[in-house]
Amino acid sequence: MDVAILLYENMTLLDAIGPYEVLRTMPGTKVHFVTVDGAPIQPDSRALTLEPTASITAIDAADIVIVPGGPGDAQVQADARVLHWLRAIDATTTWTTSVCTGSLILGAAGLLTGRRATTHWMAYDQLAAHGANPTAERVVTDGKYVTAAGVSAGIDMGLILVQRLAGDDVSQAIQLAIEYDPQPPFDSGSPLKARPDIIELVRAAAAGIFDTAATAAAGRA
Repeated sequence: MDVAILLYENMTLLDAIGPYEVLRTMPGTKVHFVTVDGAPIQPDSRALTLEPTASITAIDAADIVIVPGGPGDAQVQADARVLHWLRAIDATTTWTTSVCTGSLILGAAGLLTGRRATTHWMAYDQLAAHGANPTAERVVTDGKYVTAAGVSAGIDMGLILVQRLAGDDVSQAIQLAIEYDPQPPFDSGSPLKARPDIIELVRAAAAGIFDTAATAAAGRA
């Protein structure tokens, strides 16, 4: 089982690492971390550097492709090299997937047109603009396309993929091995549950994050 996980500047680390930690323990699985040119990238935290295992040109087939989201997704949506690669590798996949705003990148590649999909709750309108039908579900499956909502939902998606590929027992064993037993201190993990002032606090913080990412991208141009 070959898994290709796309990495790019200013992506959100957990979007990629969450499903990776689940899928890497599935028997017979090999994971490839790929960037456009094979060069290292920094996620949105800017606190560490990620070293890919290959460039996108070196990986032309995969059983599963995973596209993470993050503040850098806008630049990737406009990168013809990535979109071409996604369309090409999608022809080989059993599952084409995304986490958070990674679904906007799949949408930009034309892979979600007319399909039910999800993304981070602040990006539903952008997903609809790509021709998808946004839904607030945590993980959405439409054919072979699986999209997960914001950040932490990638762990749930990984477990669902293992269930589909290796069965309930393997998926449950992996869940136990990583001790994925969420018991959050607050019931505010969804805009349907959080107080309005908390929602506005997140929106304000996100605006600052995206401004920082845009400034960083402009500095590299």
